[in-house]
Amino acid sequence: MFRILFLLFIVVPIIEIALLIQVSDVIGGFATIALVIITAIIGAKCVKQQGLGAYTNVQQQMAQGQLPGEHIFTGLCVIIAGVLLMTPGIMTDVLGFLLLTPAVRRSLSKALLAQASVKVQTGFGGGFGQSGQQSTQQNNPFEQQANRPFEDAQPRQPERNVDGSNTFEGEYKRKD
Repeated sequence: MFRILFLLFIVVPIIEIALLIQVSDVIGGFATIALVIITAIIGAKCVKQQGLGAYTNVQQQMAQGQLPGEHIFTGLCVIIAGVLLMTPGIMTDVLGFLLLTPAVRRSLSKALLAQASVKVQTGFGGGFGQSGQQSTQQNNPFEQQANRPFEDAQPRQPERNVDGSNTFEGEYKRKD
């Protein structure tokens, strides 16, 4: 964790400053500042557009009863791209614009899915410390289950009182 924070707060700003100095030598100081500001404005507009699109897609898939794993990942990439684009610098702007590209997001998600697996353990005999046969499965966490994730769920019947009614019995006291 320390290495990640060290890279984030020490190495990346040093690289950004070096790149800004080199670019300002080529195109001038004011042009470099204008470039950083313009990329932040364009990036903010792109992030807003793609973020709202991802949000809408997540809502639509959830309304259809589907798992929106791909669109949630898209939204996460758009948020990270927005942070990178708002950070002044050239390297962060390039990385931010790359994350806004759908082809890059798809290849990134495929690479991450190849690395990710979820272990599910089921036991017969249950409970902590009890022995029993256990099986371990590895599942893809974003894999859709035939577009019907709640297919096996059985509707629950309402509980009935002794006399067969659905009413709750109790006392009511009005406090004025």
